[in-house]
Amino acid sequence: MEEISLNSEQVLVDDGNESENERDCDTTESDGQNGVIQVKKESVTPAVGLEFESYDDAYDYYNFYAKEMGFGIRVKSSCFRRNNKEKYGAILCCSSEGFKKKREAPHQKAETRTGCPAMIRVRLMEYKRWRVVEVKLEHNHLTNPDSAQFCKSHKNLGSGTKRKLQSDCDAEVRTIKLYQTLLTDAGGDGSSTFDENYARNYIDQSKQLKLKKGDIQAIHNYFCRMQLKNPSFLYLMDLNDDGCLRNVFWADARSRAAYGYFGDVVAFDSTFLSNKYEIPLVGFVGLNHHGQSVLLGCGLVAGETTESYIWLFRAWLTCMSGRPPQAIITDRCKALQNVIAEVFPRARHCYCSSLIMQKVPEKLGGLNECDAIKRALSKALYDTLKVDEFETAWEDMITRYGVRDHEWLQTLYAERERWVPVFLKDTFFAGMSATGQIETMNAIFDGDVHKLSSLKDFFDKYEPALQKKHDKEALADCESRNSSPALKTRCYFELQLSKLYTSEIFKRFQYEVEEMHSCFSTTQVQVDEPIITFMVKERVPGKGNGRDFRNYEVLYDKVGMEVRCICNCFNFKGYLCRHALCVLNYNGVEEIPFQYILSRWRKNFKRIYVTDHGSNSIDVMNPVQLYDHLYRRALQIVEEAVISQDHYKVALQVFEESLNKADLGGLRRIILALAEIRMTCMAVSNVTRTCGSPGQVKLAEPRVKHLVYRAQLPCRLVIGRNGKSEPSLNRKA
Repeated sequence: MEEISLNSEQVLVDDGNESENERDCDTTESDGQNGVIQVKKESVTPAVGLEFESYDDAYDYYNFYAKEMGFGIRVKSSCFRRNNKEKYGAILCCSSEGFKKKREAPHQKAETRTGCPAMIRVRLMEYKRWRVVEVKLEHNHLTNPDSAQFCKSHKNLGSGTKRKLQSDCDAEVRTIKLYQTLLTDAGGDGSSTFDENYARNYIDQSKQLKLKKGDIQAIHNYFCRMQLKNPSFLYLMDLNDDGCLRNVFWADARSRAAYGYFGDVVAFDSTFLSNKYEIPLVGFVGLNHHGQSVLLGCGLVAGETTESYIWLFRAWLTCMSGRPPQAIITDRCKALQNVIAEVFPRARHCYCSSLIMQKVPEKLGGLNECDAIKRALSKALYDTLKVDEFETAWEDMITRYGVRDHEWLQTLYAERERWVPVFLKDTFFAGMSATGQIETMNAIFDGDVHKLSSLKDFFDKYEPALQKKHDKEALADCESRNSSPALKTRCYFELQLSKLYTSEIFKRFQYEVEEMHSCFSTTQVQVDEPIITFMVKERVPGKGNGRDFRNYEVLYDKVGMEVRCICNCFNFKGYLCRHALCVLNYNGVEEIPFQYILSRWRKNFKRIYVTDHGSNSIDVMNPVQLYDHLYRRALQIVEEAVISQDHYKVALQVFEESLNKADLGGLRRIILALAEIRMTCMAVSNVTRTCGSPGQVKLAEPRVKHLVYRAQLPCRLVIGRNGKSEPSLNRKA
């Protein structure tokens, strides 16, 4: 018998006698990781590519399948290595395989075998899993599930048999890890011959980054460049046992610091993977105080697998000091669902509904009334305020268009609590609502990265793209700080937040104030001390050009000054809606309560984009810690100094003076110099808080860069003299 071997030395053993190889049938089920197939109390058809943790698992799986199909099994042959007697291959066949040897005896038993060809061949792989490498499913005899229990392989083992069941392994409890590899597709129907070398290469490639010539050098060059420029830049690499690169994660100091301000709600973007880009790029995205997207870390992954995602999310969490987000929004993906449940068990995981709606043409395109179904789905999704309203709208849609049995819609409905707004009202999204369109990575890079872009092209455009985002934020900061938006109503709510909120967020809130005029009736309908229920009637667009009205229920607590509308605008968008404002106005409340004025939207929201790694426990003998601490303190001064040209000139002058003080000696003097700069900047800040003419706004970013550079000089000088050596910036954060 011909055997495929991983070792030139082999021993082929014929196990025609099944008494040595009997085992009990155990139920197989999934552990939810590593691509494991769910196989609980139902058979999974054998196929080339199925993998198991052990040989016993492979045997038990095939035995369970045989019992379900109605036949018994036995071990036809086993392969052992000569040097250590390790089993590395076996053929499991139907118990009716072959024919019994004829014996010269007066009373021979009747022939029960039929030469049945059904079998599976399993082999131990180099990474210590057993894989099915050949399958034959057809039998040449009848099978009967009802009588299968009488087959030897399905009988319970007694206490005296060689293979005893584990004490805690009941026949309906024991777990078998069953893995589905990509070889199922590569091997066709499983009946053809199996190329071991091809299979090994196929599996190995599926677990590492698909890199082209020059990609490794591009990654290396970018990481080295960033470490020289940024002392808090961090990157992590995931390598397999052969040293091949599988996954990569990186985040600069700005991303790590920004997470501290805007990390309550995070979107995970995997559109590059789902759209089959050459670059397997994924990213974590937040929302800043201007409503702009902010990058919180990037990664390259080997594939959309549970293994890759677990490594990536843990790397990101480690980089962000172990603080998970309150809510995370992703595309609809089973692997992501399992991973987030494991890595962020307390975070609310939601699907982006706009991404789901984008898939409607693809999933329902074959239906005649696809457009009508999409409109009905959108109406059920965005126009319902209560759970029962959504349920009614969904039922009407699937009944009217006859799509009750559509598989994709069924799975959507089963997961409705993750993407339908009426089920997400208890979750705070701080403006990054799952109901809205999240800016994708491609939009962040202004469309410069397309499907055929190489990694080298990507890293060449990466920094300029991020710099555009930083410049845009700096410009919005200056405009918000130094401009007074035009008021459109006499409502004090509008005036109140015009002094507090950034320009973009105020515009969004201002629209709610303007729309208060469409709410023509506010009525108290129920009192349950201290909660009062109001009904607000609003005019809304009707069919055609007509107008209709709708009732919005608003709860108001006069004691705690709390208000909540059924539309839940505050949790979704981060500011109060027109209906809640009408109730406050009805009750004579002149100012919006402080708890509904988020600090993250304020124009004077202070952000120091450098990570703080425990500044209270600085080792004065460690030059790296001294440098990081001084650098962070210097950036605090820079934030104050770029408010205006006057601030800039004063700060630059004192920085120059601090260099002279540093020359005269000591860490204590440089710290005093830094404190002097900050006090001077704050004094100037009390005199003038303007940025001058509009043309000066564009100078803010260059001023920051210049001051940061000047601030680094005394830091490096003092560390070099007091720490005995100049700190190296070419290091991992």
